[in-house]
Amino acid sequence: MKAKLFFILAIFSLAFNIVYPQRIKDVAYLSGENSEQIIGYGIVVGLAGTGDSYRSSFTIQSVTSMLKRFGITVPQTDLKTKNVAAVIVTATLNSNLKMGAEFDVTVSSMGDATSLQGGTLLMTPLSSISGTVLGYAQGAISVGGFDINTYTGNRLSKNHTLAGRVPRGGTLKESMSSAELPANEISVFLKEPDLTTSQNITSSINQKFGSEIAKAVDAAEVKITVPKERQNNIVGFLSELENINVQVDEIAKVVLNERTGTVVSGQNVKIQPVTITHGSLNITIRNYPIVSQPEAFSQGKTTVVDNLIPYASQDSTRTVAIQGASNVQEVAAALNSLKVSPRDIISIFQALKEAGALMAELIIM
Repeated sequence: MKAKLFFILAIFSLAFNIVYPQRIKDVAYLSGENSEQIIGYGIVVGLAGTGDSYRSSFTIQSVTSMLKRFGITVPQTDLKTKNVAAVIVTATLNSNLKMGAEFDVTVSSMGDATSLQGGTLLMTPLSSISGTVLGYAQGAISVGGFDINTYTGNRLSKNHTLAGRVPRGGTLKESMSSAELPANEISVFLKEPDLTTSQNITSSINQKFGSEIAKAVDAAEVKITVPKERQNNIVGFLSELENINVQVDEIAKVVLNERTGTVVSGQNVKIQPVTITHGSLNITIRNYPIVSQPEAFSQGKTTVVDNLIPYASQDSTRTVAIQGASNVQEVAAALNSLKVSPRDIISIFQALKEAGALMAELIIM
């Protein structure tokens, strides 16, 4: 029953074989749009003794250099950095952002700190791959978890506390170079190239504007000729274009996460006629201690000797014949009839793929 509920939850959103159309802006992007990744080295302060130790020499050097800028000279041997941590700051910028725009940044520890919880990122310059400083980041870090250690060695933690975010902590100081909007021709690039989806986008655009203005070049690109009457308002034309709904064709996939036991099946998954036999071996080791009693006046001690005896038992094996499943409902019903755990379902899917009975791409995370 547990496995059945788990598997039904995993495919609930796909269970009715309904394919919903998506907007072009959700599955593709327009020519001229791009992004820029930026990076910087910074310091986080205000930690509750969870910062870098003396072994992280670069942290001590960074603090010393920072204090010199404020006219304070402190020998490195006198610095204690338990409340400070060296971090790498990263962000991805949209090419359409203008000067003064704010954006989120990700902060990750690069020393031996134990937690960034409660820390504040000091002003950090962020540069592009060319070395140009595009912005700065500063602010309180949100880690979304906790990590508590006691002096006795006990630890209580939740989520990852060595990486966090500073919401709207970055400020763009220099506008990024972006291509000008074309006046007469534009291309739509699919995020996930697919011939069928590319053709569907072409058909939807031509149907929307009532003429053959779009042409599919390949699985990833659709070229569009802007009508002459719309060239004086290219922004309005592009706004209408990216909000057109299109039918997206998805590849049949089964995604397995062996670490968590999660199984997610796509709607186009099919199983050919196959026979599945499932059974598991249970091994139990029990301890029957034996008490050894010394003889009288032997100066010996009573001792207990462990006597470990293993037992093995085979669960009842069940064979199920699947005549063929053409949708996720039938796949779920066939596998749930075996009454197995999610991790066993993962093993079954792997075996089905090896046997050639699973008509889908198998992705193991």
